[in-house]
Amino acid sequence: MPDGLFVPAILALLFTPGPTNTLLTVGAAARGWRASLPLLLGELCGYLAVVIPLTTVAAPLFNEHPPLAMGLRVLAACWVLFLAIRMWRVSAAKAPEGLTSAVTVRQVFLTTMLNPKAPIIALAIMPTGNLMEIAPALGLFSLLVLCAGASFLALGSIAGRAPVVSPRLVYRVAAIFLVVFSVGLAGSASGML
Repeated sequence: MPDGLFVPAILALLFTPGPTNTLLTVGAAARGWRASLPLLLGELCGYLAVVIPLTTVAAPLFNEHPPLAMGLRVLAACWVLFLAIRMWRVSAAKAPEGLTSAVTVRQVFLTTMLNPKAPIIALAIMPTGNLMEIAPALGLFSLLVLCAGASFLALGSIAGRAPVVSPRLVYRVAAIFLVVFSVGLAGSASGML
């Protein structure tokens, strides 16, 4: 079972604004809370797709080969920059249906997989071992991911219903945040050289 710092450490990371949380917020702002619930599945599956292999198999590989970790950060920076450009373009769309379909489960899944939080959680917070040994921690982690993600959906839903907040503004602000995250990721990758 995880130690006493597990829950606060996981929650601190999950509630830190980042690309996944930005997508969840924007998706809910455009479609509402209930219609955006499937995005949580993308987030959870994205985290588990990284956390499980890293905690059970790959932790020693990254420790022995730092360029692999650097390559992962560069890939993540490129993906987040692509999402920022797409958000900016969607914000310029005239048709409302273009705005409501801007964030997909697939995008949330890929963004979460490339999110630097996932390897941090896997390599620094989660216990390591075989799947049966880490199952209780994975269950608790999954519950925390769903709760934190639902909070960002609620925030987006509230922002989307606010009469003073236009969808275009939400998308533009999200695009700017994503560019900042992308630059930060690229900078952290160059710092590994």
